[in-house]
Amino acid sequence: MASLTQQQGFLLQPKLSRLQELQTEIYRQLQLLIPDQVAHYDSFQSRVHRSPLLRMDILERHPFTHFIRLTYQFDSMDPLEIAPDAHIRVYNDARLAEVTSFDHVQGFERPAHDWVGPDTRHPKDPADVSNGANPHPISTSSWFQPLQILQHSWRRNQALDKWLSYLLHQGHGLSTMHPASDRISGEQAVPVKQTSRSA
Repeated sequence: MASLTQQQGFLLQPKLSRLQELQTEIYRQLQLLIPDQVAHYDSFQSRVHRSPLLRMDILERHPFTHFIRLTYQFDSMDPLEIAPDAHIRVYNDARLAEVTSFDHVQGFERPAHDWVGPDTRHPKDPADVSNGANPHPISTSSWFQPLQILQHSWRRNQALDKWLSYLLHQGHGLSTMHPASDRISGEQAVPVKQTSRSA
């Protein structure tokens, strides 16, 4: 597992190279969970002793990438049926993987950038430039600063890294992951369109 180090009591800022190392480790761990049948089936499940049912759906397939959903699925009587509901982009050519969301709605919408508040927006009125605002207005959508994007990505991927390590420690793996007859279900599940694959 990758981790940040501390120096004089302060947590060091994540670097892009460290994030890539973390995503390489996530990819390695996923290879111990994703079975070869992934080319023929869209849904899988793994059941081991003293662990909730682990579910995996293949949401998208592309020549060099897969988009998967990995979650525990609890008994329907449990108020939290699906958790942590990780949506993961797997880059097979680069041997990297990253979590895009731990939220079932955001995982399917996948916005490019999140809202950071009106004070960070570029001015719509050119007169605002005289007050020290940015003279190059852009669209009305708000953006994270690069460091904020890196920090958010680091936290999400570090959480996935720890969870994958825990899953493997529990005994989930290639030998326990079998095709499932249905997709991830439950009140929190968002329906996924069945994609037609060419022969």
